[in-house]
Amino acid sequence: MSKSMQLYLDFLKEVMQERLKNTFASNERKQELSTIPLPDTKLVNSPLMNFISGNLLSYEEVVVLIIALAPHLNPVFFDEIIYQYINNQGEFPQIGGARGKNHRGFIPTAETALFILAEKNLKKRIQCEQIFSINHLFAKQNILWIEDTDPGDPWISGKIIMSYEYLELFKTGKVSHPKFNMEFPAQYLTTGMEWDDLVLNEVTLKQIDELEIWIKHNDTLMSKWGMDRKLKPGYRALFFGPPGTGKTLTATLLGKLTKKDVFKIDLSMVISKFVGETEKNLANLFNKAENKDWILFFDEADALFSKRTNVRDAHDKYANQEAAYLLQRIENFNGLVILATNFRNNIDEAFVRRFHSVIHFSMPSEKERLKLWSMAFPSQVEIKDINFRDIAKKYVLSGSAIMNVMQYSCLQALSKETNQISQEIILDGIEKEYSKEGKIWN
Repeated sequence: MSKSMQLYLDFLKEVMQERLKNTFASNERKQELSTIPLPDTKLVNSPLMNFISGNLLSYEEVVVLIIALAPHLNPVFFDEIIYQYINNQGEFPQIGGARGKNHRGFIPTAETALFILAEKNLKKRIQCEQIFSINHLFAKQNILWIEDTDPGDPWISGKIIMSYEYLELFKTGKVSHPKFNMEFPAQYLTTGMEWDDLVLNEVTLKQIDELEIWIKHNDTLMSKWGMDRKLKPGYRALFFGPPGTGKTLTATLLGKLTKKDVFKIDLSMVISKFVGETEKNLANLFNKAENKDWILFFDEADALFSKRTNVRDAHDKYANQEAAYLLQRIENFNGLVILATNFRNNIDEAFVRRFHSVIHFSMPSEKERLKLWSMAFPSQVEIKDINFRDIAKKYVLSGSAIMNVMQYSCLQALSKETNQISQEIILDGIEKEYSKEGKIWN
């Protein structure tokens, strides 16, 4: 454990001991909690101390942050302190706390924090409750929150949950990408390709430049120019066009160019047949992404934004609710959201009008196909007697299909222990792609 974390645990231990002493050992001399000094941030330079000082956290906010952090650093931290004063006998609801399914140590709840900070002082308890409000830094940046309670239970009985990303940041100084699972059904996108490898027509490239301009200058527009009072946060773009025309690659390269993480959302894992589950899944996704400066890429957006002319049954009703909820979360997201579809006509025009940019990714022209063919093959192969100009003119293929042909041709050459690529092998690869797409080969 780092020195800074130990300093803060020692600080919280002293604060807790004083509160427990005041409550359960009335014969001992009482001390105001505020007289217990915070650790000196000048003593140690660490991610935790930098976060506390950088966000100018108050005394109470620091206490709540360390309460949330403590079980992850020492599983018996609270038990060892509490049972010094209550001797492990009876229940003390004013202290709060819970036990996990697997973790048997004391897990602090909101009541635990309020007890430590304010005990029975109603005015101060109400003030400290604001630390858990949706408008607080902790909630806005998804740092920590209160777990939902069962209906009828006081909200303060919910466990204090700290996000894995911030826990990792405080412990190691860096944050890894969240894991792909049901809680976060999004895949991190990366590529070894560069912007020059992207072959698109000039109109499409010009529209993509607008996205890059927004990423670079939005902070100035919203903050320094004061447009956050008039404009909604974030930017919304719709990519449409046939498969393999560069929609996913463009989103990935935008992230690489602007040094932002790009996540591709698997809508098949988000959409649920159970009422309310889709909205819950979307809420989990956006809550995790909020204030992370990520680019969110929703592929096959038709799944939620397809045309719905009327409501015939309950399924249509709930599908409309899900689409409306997703649109609401997208419009309130403060980053770049890209939705992709193969067919624009599948998307309801009412939704299309809510996007800043609608960008068409067309099949590459003959000129663009020639460029793709000339760039496709690695320098290690030897290409003889192949007229790429004629191939580009005769065979209409997408960029990804051309790359598939290149891969097939190279593997065929390697299987024959040669580095030579013949036109016959390339044509075999093209025929294979035509067959996959149901096109007539001649």
